Amino acid sequence: MIYPLDRKPSKLGALLPTLTEVVAKEHKRLLARKSIIEKRKEEQERQLLEMEREEESKRLRLQKITEEAEQRRLATEYEQRKNQRILREIEEREIEEAQALLQEAEKRIKKKGKKPIIEGDKITKQTLMELTLTEQLRERQEMEKKLQKLAKTMDYLERAKREEAAPLIEAAYQQRLVEERILHEHEQQQEVELSKQRHEGDLKEKERLSRMISYKEIYQVRVVSHRQAEFNRLRREREERISRILLSRRQEREKMRKLKFYLKLEEERQQKLREEEEAQKREETERRKKEETERLAKLAEIAEKQRQRERELEEKERQRREALLGRSAEPAPPSRPLESGSAAPAAAAPAPAPNPGKYVPKFRRERAESTGAPPPPETDRWSNSSSRPDGDRWRSDDKRTSFGSGGGSRSSTWSSSRSAR
Repeated sequence: MIYPLDRKPSKLGALLPTLTEVVAKEHKRLLARKSIIEKRKEEQERQLLEMEREEESKRLRLQKITEEAEQRRLATEYEQRKNQRILREIEEREIEEAQALLQEAEKRIKKKGKKPIIEGDKITKQTLMELTLTEQLRERQEMEKKLQKLAKTMDYLERAKREEAAPLIEAAYQQRLVEERILHEHEQQQEVELSKQRHEGDLKEKERLSRMISYKEIYQVRVVSHRQAEFNRLRREREERISRILLSRRQEREKMRKLKFYLKLEEERQQKLREEEEAQKREETERRKKEETERLAKLAEIAEKQRQRERELEEKERQRREALLGRSAEPAPPSRPLESGSAAPAAAAPAPAPNPGKYVPKFRRERAESTGAPPPPETDRWSNSSSRPDGDRWRSDDKRTSFGSGGGSRSSTWSSSRSAR
């Protein structure tokens, strides 16, 4: 076989990896520096924008403050002008009212023929009002005095009038009584005459109608009989109708009573059925609970017995293994050819004990007790032996059996050699 010659690595090949790393690092450093510069530029632009925005906001705020101050100044000036105008109007109105009061006072004083008491050319509203009030008070007092004097005069006149009219009133009353008495007697006489005339007319009418009394009685009897028959018929019909209504109502009441009774019985029956069903359900539930409790108790007892039996089998197996291990530790005698009867002890070796804590079904325990053999071990689904195939399990049992059989053959050979000696 031909092997290639060993070549020494060149220096350029050794430097290329380090050069590539240096270039990559330099490239990364440049990229990082570029990103830092860009970030600094962005930060500077952002700061400039922030400064411009703050200056703009300050300018707008100052402009707003100036505008608000100007508006307040204009509003104050407007209020001042308005107040001045109102005061001027009030003064003008007071002057006009003073002039009107002055003219009215002058007219009133001229009517009375008195000279107006006005001092100076400047007259204010206050002086005019005081003058007017004084004049009104004086006029009111004069008017009250005149009214009192007039009331006293009228009182004297009314008293004299009543004194003079009293006898005239009494004479008029007596004359009125006489006239009313004469009128009453005249009306009474006329009423008596009219009564006599009506009575005579009634007697004549009675004599005229007396010839028709027999016909009237016949007609009256006929009408009364006809109306009596009609009344009796209507009364019978009414009684029949009332009796039918009463009968129908009685039947309806009877029907409703029977229906209520039936519904009550049906409700009681349904209630009884529901109570019976509930009682059966309760009994069934109690029975099931009792059976479940008994079954669990039996299962626990069976499991306890099974665990006890398994512990006993494990103890026996342990003792047997210790005995076998103790025998195997002794020096083995010279081997002899195996006899045909040596297979019987090997076949009679006890089966491996089942795993402790495993539940064995009842039918398997009964089958094992009837045959006298221990029950087969229960497969443990959570142990590592569950993944072992059946062939491996039987293979391990075969190995265990062969180990037991080998030990039995050796023990039988050793015992036969000792007996031969």
